Amino acid sequence: MLKAGILGGGQLGRMLLQEAANYPVETYVLENEEDCPAAHLCHHFVKGDINKYNDVYDFGKELDVLTIEIESVNLEALEKLETEGVKVYPRPSALKIIKNKILQKHFYTEHQINTPPFIIVQNRTELIRETSKLPAILKLSEGGYDGRGVQLLKTANDLQMGFDAPAVVEEWIDIDKEIAVIIGVNEEKQSAVFPPVEMIFDPVLNLLDYQVCPAGISEELMNQVKAIALKSVSFFHSPGIFAVEMFISKEGRLYVNETAPRVHNSGHHTIEGNYSSQYDMLWRILLGYPFGNTAIIEYSALVNLIGEKNAYGQARYCGLHEVLAMNNTFVHLYGKKLTRPGRKMGHVTLIGNDKQALMEKARSVKRVLKVIA
Repeated sequence: MLKAGILGGGQLGRMLLQEAANYPVETYVLENEEDCPAAHLCHHFVKGDINKYNDVYDFGKELDVLTIEIESVNLEALEKLETEGVKVYPRPSALKIIKNKILQKHFYTEHQINTPPFIIVQNRTELIRETSKLPAILKLSEGGYDGRGVQLLKTANDLQMGFDAPAVVEEWIDIDKEIAVIIGVNEEKQSAVFPPVEMIFDPVLNLLDYQVCPAGISEELMNQVKAIALKSVSFFHSPGIFAVEMFISKEGRLYVNETAPRVHNSGHHTIEGNYSSQYDMLWRILLGYPFGNTAIIEYSALVNLIGEKNAYGQARYCGLHEVLAMNNTFVHLYGKKLTRPGRKMGHVTLIGNDKQALMEKARSVKRVLKVIA
């Protein structure tokens, strides 16, 4: 039986493990928190730090294959394990580029992939000196996640409060739509593409608020989005699951925003909305099985459940009974005991054959279901 390890035990690891029950695989999780969402679903839980060389190396050396649920892992240990015959998906060479936003931006320009114009700064002094065009977006080179590590720069005062660390300064793009595409790549460099989704973000928290699949764009634009996503992923030369996030400007231009080298929040809906989910697809890739069917079953919408403002402490879910009573509505709670403002606590997927009615229902879920303390 294949011995497969996951670095990180959060909600993505939890959902990946739920899918693992369908396959002949023995699962291992490395995570520092013993009560993490994925801990009770794996065959073997190992307490350790995914950023420490020895913890990652010792965890992986007896395994057949390793994957990740978050980019902030020890690269050197993964590189060593790969040289010793452990399969690491995504490959460390791809992860090295993606986890560093400076390297990732240079990667796009090197391969002629359209991305918002940018400059690189090493500290706040350079930021103030070099940034002449506002508004702009400031992104930390490393460590940003779920809206953290990103700042909107509108005024000179914002520059004074900018990150004092290596970062990317992106030119402001007047965005019409934000799109994400999940792509699976196997050892033979074959690809499976999921239908693109349209994402709507919370403007304050910079977190996904809700999304709909497929995206509300023309067939011509849909084909362009898929082609650009495939091109972007192909240059990483790595098996695995990738999520490519893009902007469509008000002028209709496509820009690649960033890529995630793992199962992704923008693919949660595939559990109920597609014949094969992104989690199922990753296990197929890890095991060397044929791709699953990425087609949609029906339209789907997703609502993120995040901690309410001023909610600190033991999580309570107001409106849960009402939402569970709705037809074709699927609640996923991540098993996190404590909530705080903006913390992702779960999501709700809805499916149906009427896209407009589905979005109205998603907005209803957003109004009814609240995470409080």
